[in-house]
Amino acid sequence: MSDIIDCFNHPVARQLDTTGLRCPLPLLKAKQALRDMATDQVLRVLATDAGSVRDFQAYAQLSGQTLLAFAERDAVYCYLLKKTVA
Repeated sequence: MSDIIDCFNHPVARQLDTTGLRCPLPLLKAKQALRDMATDQVLRVLATDAGSVRDFQAYAQLSGQTLLAFAERDAVYCYLLKKTVA
């Protein structure tokens, strides 16, 4: 049985605040941030655009990066992306 990850409080190497930005900007900024990170580091992305949910899920499936967790609280979407592909 796996542990439940608290998206908003899990330790990360970097956090990216994209609140207020509309899609596709949150995902584009996340992709840029991941490029500068080492393999196995975790990026937290905060967003307010509801369309980002679909974008981040599709990106993880297509890119090979790992979406460790996703949560929504007070209209803020939180994503934890683990860089698994260089």
